[in-house]
Amino acid sequence: MPARPARPPTAGTLLPAGRSVTARATLAGTAVSLLLVAAIVLGSRLLRDFDSALLPYAVATVFLAFGVAYRYTVWVSAPGARRLFKKGFASFFSAANFRKAPTAVPRMIATYLGLQKFLGARSRSRWAAHQLVFWGCLLAAAITFPLTWGWFTFTSATGSGPGYEMRIWGFEVLGFDALGPLGRLMFHGLDIAALLVIPGASYFLWRRMKDRGAITGQRFAYDLLPLICLIVISVTGLLLSFSSVFLHGGGYGFLALAHMVAVVFTLVYIPFGKFFHIVQRPAAVGMQLFKYTARQDEQVFACRRCGEPVDTAPYVENLRGTMQDLDLDFNAFVEYCPRCKRMLRGNAYLAHVKKGFK
Repeated sequence: MPARPARPPTAGTLLPAGRSVTARATLAGTAVSLLLVAAIVLGSRLLRDFDSALLPYAVATVFLAFGVAYRYTVWVSAPGARRLFKKGFASFFSAANFRKAPTAVPRMIATYLGLQKFLGARSRSRWAAHQLVFWGCLLAAAITFPLTWGWFTFTSATGSGPGYEMRIWGFEVLGFDALGPLGRLMFHGLDIAALLVIPGASYFLWRRMKDRGAITGQRFAYDLLPLICLIVISVTGLLLSFSSVFLHGGGYGFLALAHMVAVVFTLVYIPFGKFFHIVQRPAAVGMQLFKYTARQDEQVFACRRCGEPVDTAPYVENLRGTMQDLDLDFNAFVEYCPRCKRMLRGNAYLAHVKKGFK
C-alpha cells in the first residue's frame, strides 16, 4: 500500500522551534517564580514577618514574575531581539568599553532610564507626564513589593507608637517618630506616589482621547486599559488614606477590596500588555553603549547614495545580519539613509507599478 502523506500542521499545532521556545519560556518562568517564593519565605524569616492580609498581592507578584520571565524569554528568542541582546550584553560587560568610557554606563542609566531624555526630543509635555508616571510607579513598587513580601516591617515597642522601628529582614535599620516629618513621609509614601501618577496618567489618557494620531492606531486593551488601571489604583489608594484620616474608617473595607482587585489585575496584566516595555527598556542601555563606543572609534557608516551618515558601522552590520537571519532579501536596503530609502521606494513604485505614468 502507498504510504499515507503526512498531514500539514494545523493552526493549533506547534512546530518544533515554537515548541522549544515555549518550553524554555515555561521553564524560565517556573524557575523565576520558585526563586521569588523562596526569597519571600526566607526574607520574611520563614513567614514570621509575612502579613497574611497581603497574600493576594504576594501571589500576584509571583504570577508577575512568571509572566515577565516567560515573555522575556520568548522576546529574546526572536532573531532581531537576540542579536540586540547579545551585542548590548557584551558591550555592557566589556572591559575595553569601560576603559575607553568609564562614565558611559552610569551616565546612560541616568539619562536613558532615569531622565528618559529621548522623550524630551519628541514633546516636553509627554516627557514631563512620563516622568511623573515613571517616578510615581517606581516609588510605589519600592514600597509595596518589600512590604508585600514581608521584607520590610514597622514595629512599635509600645504597640501604638509614636516611636516606630523599621526592620529589613528582621534587622533594625531606622527608628523614627510616626508623628514627625519623617514618620509622615514614611507612612504616606504611597499617597505621594499616587499624586505623581494621577496627573501623568491622566495626561496620556486625555491625549489618547483627543490626539488624532494616537486615536488612529490605539487599542483599548493595549493603550487605554493600562492608564485606567494606574488611575484607579492611585485614586482608590488615596481614598483609603482619606477614609482612615477623615472618615474614621468609613467605607474602608470596600475601598480596600477595590484597590486590591485593581492592583492584582494590573500586576498580572503587566507581562502581556504595554507595560512590558518597562522590562525591555533596561536592555536598550547596552545597545546604546554599543552604538556609543562605535561612534567614539569613528566607525560611522555613510549612505551608499548620498554619503550622509546612517548609523555606526557595527550597528548597520548587526542589522544586516538580522535581515539574513529572517531570510529577508533586502538586507542591502539598510545601507541607505531614511531619505534615500524613500527615494528608492518611490522610484521602484514608479518603474514597476505606475510604469508609463509620469
